[in-house]
Amino acid sequence: MLDQVATTNAARDNLAPIPMECDAPHLKVSGELPRELNGTLYRNGPNPQFEAPGAHWFFGDGMLHAFHLENGRASYRNRWVRTPKWLAEHDAGRALFGGFGRKLPGAPAGTTDDGGVANTNIIFHAGKLLALEEGHLPTDIEPGTLNRLGYCDYKGAIKGPFTAHPKIDPVTGEMVFFGYNAGGPLTPALSFGSVNASGVVTRFDRFDAPYASMVHDFIVTENHLLFPILPVTGSMERAMRGKPPYAWEPEKGAYVGVMKRNGSAKDLVWFRAESCYVFHVMNAWEEGNRIIADVMQFEEAPLFSHPDGSKTDPQKSRARYCRWTFDLAGNTDRFTQTYLDDLTGEFPRIDDRRAGQANSHGWYACANPDLPTFGALSGIVHVDGKGKRLGHYLLPAGDTISEPVFVERGPDAAEGDGWLLSAVWRARENRSDLAVFNAQDVESGPVALVHLGHRVPDGFHGNWVGAE
Repeated sequence: MLDQVATTNAARDNLAPIPMECDAPHLKVSGELPRELNGTLYRNGPNPQFEAPGAHWFFGDGMLHAFHLENGRASYRNRWVRTPKWLAEHDAGRALFGGFGRKLPGAPAGTTDDGGVANTNIIFHAGKLLALEEGHLPTDIEPGTLNRLGYCDYKGAIKGPFTAHPKIDPVTGEMVFFGYNAGGPLTPALSFGSVNASGVVTRFDRFDAPYASMVHDFIVTENHLLFPILPVTGSMERAMRGKPPYAWEPEKGAYVGVMKRNGSAKDLVWFRAESCYVFHVMNAWEEGNRIIADVMQFEEAPLFSHPDGSKTDPQKSRARYCRWTFDLAGNTDRFTQTYLDDLTGEFPRIDDRRAGQANSHGWYACANPDLPTFGALSGIVHVDGKGKRLGHYLLPAGDTISEPVFVERGPDAAEGDGWLLSAVWRARENRSDLAVFNAQDVESGPVALVHLGHRVPDGFHGNWVGAE
C-alpha cells in the first residue's frame, strides 16, 4: 500500500510525477558498462496519474522504470501499472480515489472498488514478474513490455493483502510472505505463507497480533519467521471520527513475534523492546540460540502524527543502522537494540545470495550529515557483517540517490563481488542517471553512468533480473 522511507526531511523537488511513458532504445553512457551486466533493473514507485485532493504521494499510481543493460549498451522504458483504479481514472480523465484507496465523493456509480496502485516493489520469482504493494495481491507484469497481466493469486491459494517485501530463500527458492490487515482494514490479523520455487503455494495461515499495526517488512532466517508489531497503530474508530487511521502510539510498546518456519501460528513467542519503528530489514541470521537482525530503526515513526494530530520529533524520526538480538533460550522475553552507526540512512540491501544467513557485506542509501537537508538520501554506505563502514560515497550537494541494488558478477562470484545499481537525480539538470558502482569500492564513485533526458521521480524499490 505504501512505503514509509527516510524522506522525512528530504528535498522534495523530485517527488512530482512525470506525465509521460516513453521508450529510449539507445542511451548515452559515460564510463564503461561492465559486460557481465546483462539483464534489466526494474524499479517501482508512486507516479499519480491525476492529483487527488488530500491524497498523499505514497498512494500514487505505480510506475515501472526498466533499465535494460546488454553488452555495454543501455535502453529504458517506463509504464504506469494499469490497475483497475488507473484504468477507471484514465477513462474518466480525473481522480476518482483519495488516500488509502477510498473513492472520492462524486465518483460515478459503478466505479471499481479496487483502489490498488501496485507502486512499492517489483520482484521476479518462479517465472513471474510481480509488482507489489502491501494492500493487495501481487500484480503480474509482462517482462519487456511492462504490460499488466492481472492479479496473481496462485490459482486461488492466497487472498487478501500481500507484503511488498517477501523474502526469497537463496537455497530452496521458496518465497515467504505475509500480509497485515488480513481481517479487513485496520485489524490486528496477519496472514503468512510460502510459495515454492515452482510457483505453488505450500502454506497459508493467519494469526492476531497484539494490536493493529502497519507492518511494512518482516524477518526470515533459515529456520525462523519474525513479525515486528511496532506502534504505528491502526484504528477504525479513529478513522471513523476523521482522525488519523494510522498514528504513532509509543505507549503500546514494540513486539516481535518469533515462530519456526516449519511451525504454526500457535507456536509464536512474543518478544518486547523499547518503542521504535522499522520500515526495512537488511538481513537476519541465526547464531546458536540467538537470532541477529540488522534493521534501519527510527526512534519515532516519521510521517505519522500522534492520535491527537501532533507531530513526532523530527530529530528522532530518522533511521539509523541498528542490530536486534533475540535470545531463543528462554532467558528473557526482551530483545536488544544496538545502533551500529549514527548516520541517517534507509533502503538497506545485501548480496541476496546470503539472505537469511550471516552476511559479510551490506549497503544502504545515506544522508550527508554536513548538509542542512540531512534527511535527503544522497550517498551510499558499504558495511561489513559487524556494521563497520568499509566505504562511503556522497553525491554532489542537491543530488539524491535511490535504493542501491546489488548484482553479482556471476553465479560463482564471491559474496559482494559485483555492482550496485541506483538511480540518481541530478538536481541542477532536473534529470536522472543510472549509476553503476563497483560494490566493493563505492568510494571511487560510479564506474559508469547511463544518462536519461528526463528524471525518474523518487521511488521505492527495485530488483535486477538477469538475462536468460
